[in-house]
Amino acid sequence: MTGHIATIGAGIAAAGAAIGTGIGNGRVIAATLEGMSRQPELEGKLRGTMFLGVGLIEAVPILAFVISLMLLNK
Repeated sequence: MTGHIATIGAGIAAAGAAIGTGIGNGRVIAATLEGMSRQPELEGKLRGTMFLGVGLIEAVPILAFVISLMLLNK
C-alpha cells in the first residue's frame, strides 16, 4: 500500500515542479522582454540576467525529479 502512495506522491511532486517552472519561466521571460522594449540599450545585460534566472528556475524540476526517484526507490 505504501508503494502506491509513494508513486502518487512522486507524480504530484513532478507535476507541481513542472507547473511552477513553466509559470516562473514565463514571468521571467515576459519581464525581460518588457525591459528590453523599454530600454533597448540594456538588452545584453538583461539577457544575461534572464539566462541566469531561467537556469536557477530550471533547477527546481531537476531536484523534484531526484526526490521523486528517491520516493519510488524507498
